[in-house]
Amino acid sequence: MSNESLANLLKEERRFAPPAELAAAANVTAAAYAQASEDRLGFWAEQARRLTWAVEPTETLDWSNPPFAKWFADGKLNVAYNCVDRHVEAGNGDRVAIHFEGEPGDGRSITYAQLKDEVSQAANALLELGVRKGDRVAVYLPMIAEAVVAILACARIGATHSVVFGGFSADAVASRIQDAQAKLVITADGGYRRGKPSALKPAIDEALTKVDGVEHVLVVRRTGQEVSWTEGRDVWWHELTARQSTEHTPEAHDAEHPLFILYTSGTTGKPKGILHTSGGYLTQASYTHHAVFDLKPESDVYWCTADIGWVTGHSYIVYGPLSNGATQVIYEGTPDTPHQGRFWEIVQKYGVTILYTAPTAIRTFMKWGDDIPAKFDLSSLRVLGSVGEPINPEAWIWYRDHIGAGKAPIVDTWWQTETGAMMISPLPGVTETKPGSAQRALPGIAATVVDDEAREVPNGSGGYLVLTEPWPSMLRTIWGDDQRYIDTYWSRFEGRYFAGDGAKKDEDGDIWLLGRVDDVMLVSGHNISTTEVESALVGHPSVAESAVVGATDATTGQAIVAFVILRGTATDSPELVEELRAHVGRTLGPIAKPKQIKVVGELPKTRSGKIMRRLLRDIAEGREIGDTTTLADSTVMNLIQAQLPPAGSES
Repeated sequence: MSNESLANLLKEERRFAPPAELAAAANVTAAAYAQASEDRLGFWAEQARRLTWAVEPTETLDWSNPPFAKWFADGKLNVAYNCVDRHVEAGNGDRVAIHFEGEPGDGRSITYAQLKDEVSQAANALLELGVRKGDRVAVYLPMIAEAVVAILACARIGATHSVVFGGFSADAVASRIQDAQAKLVITADGGYRRGKPSALKPAIDEALTKVDGVEHVLVVRRTGQEVSWTEGRDVWWHELTARQSTEHTPEAHDAEHPLFILYTSGTTGKPKGILHTSGGYLTQASYTHHAVFDLKPESDVYWCTADIGWVTGHSYIVYGPLSNGATQVIYEGTPDTPHQGRFWEIVQKYGVTILYTAPTAIRTFMKWGDDIPAKFDLSSLRVLGSVGEPINPEAWIWYRDHIGAGKAPIVDTWWQTETGAMMISPLPGVTETKPGSAQRALPGIAATVVDDEAREVPNGSGGYLVLTEPWPSMLRTIWGDDQRYIDTYWSRFEGRYFAGDGAKKDEDGDIWLLGRVDDVMLVSGHNISTTEVESALVGHPSVAESAVVGATDATTGQAIVAFVILRGTATDSPELVEELRAHVGRTLGPIAKPKQIKVVGELPKTRSGKIMRRLLRDIAEGREIGDTTTLADSTVMNLIQAQLPPAGSES
């Protein structure tokens, strides 16, 4: 990206100071940056003391064999005890831990005392099935309370959990079960999605025809739909847990004991099993949840809308909130079932004070209309969070104005499955926020932007985001493949972790994320971020949502191709398309004008809400459409193709 287009992007920048009342009582102040800068390891040692240790660590970081880190290695703790038992012992057993809201409208509220009993029963159930410390357990569940219980039960006995997103196919599940060599699978008959039961167990039954080693399948009854049953292997969750004692003494595990494996896509096609351990991971997940959301456990009601199958669900539904004694909402279904105001209805019902969601969801709400959230009382909201991808300034402003009543601070967080916890984010009581920018590394985190030669770029320039010092919640390796870990994350820039994301620094040195490096287009020698072009398009009053890809072009190397969804009042026409091209040119410079703009009714998205740009690239380059199994709705690609002219013709 040229300095000229960067300047154009930032020329209308708006800034928002922290609300005075929040700043006055904030959990973390500006002093944390100075403290961490003066003594980074001492800072993290202090955060580790927020946890309860059976054996207090005396060693903070062992970096003697980089890039393989050990944090608090001589300490021992039980992660589940930190998330449940200690709150009960502190006299907070009657506090609600989880408000579960089912998509059909059913639900239950679970106190910390009740959660302790359920986790203990589940831990005893796992032991009865022969699961022991160090065994791997695959979890394939919908967004129900039992998912949290199952994860904590694994952590309690020292079994390493591998949660697989409930939307994955049988083949995807099988590959993850096989790679982790899971001994047990925990699943459900199904879950509710878009107003009807969605089966889960058939995928497990099919997956287990392809792999060996799974001894039992523990099945939660959620929908009551009929399921096939393998006697001797399949066990009902409710029958097994009901006969267990509510007493279970948690064992302390080494801080470096493997807590979970979480698979993420890899460029080779084989999923990467990201390994996280216990003490360092929980330290950073707990601290960042406390700091970035300014959580007050006595009064806040927190809601992270992510799925349990993604890292956000691990760190900011299970481990972060529960380690801090939070009261939180878990919602099973989709935001438009049974109506498009469902999210706001839930905020109103439970008095949610902290909301953490994805830019894709925010842009969808924008598309549905300002009038929908306006029907609900959202006055309880005091902090808003964003996660999953860079948020464009227009969506940021809409989120603040229409959901946060123009006053709730927005914490735009950058982190990854690999980092385990938040790395770059504003602090709500400290930071003067800029719409669209994650801004600066959190206290104790060292991040910068470098060029191709690993030189730190000056303010006002772009490049690659790198992390320059180890951090407590960092991945320890790729499960079973140390060399792939080194090659994937540490070979591009010597001694530095390369996140795979492009970024720029503004004139203040604040960081703006540009998305994955493969989402940065090279047009006539200019690096242009898909995120920037998408943001420019959505900045036009006729556009509700956009996705941009770089298509191979004989003249320019890559050509910019944009897919846009129009707002309800706008209609597709050659004049509008030309107006949109000109608008991007005015916003980012002529080099960023899309060669083609294709108006569509929907965009291909995974169930987690991420746009599948590779499928759009297939369309843009006239190829056969690739694998669509991870889409929330695979028919979307047929609709897009039906709407568009033949490949090669220009809009």
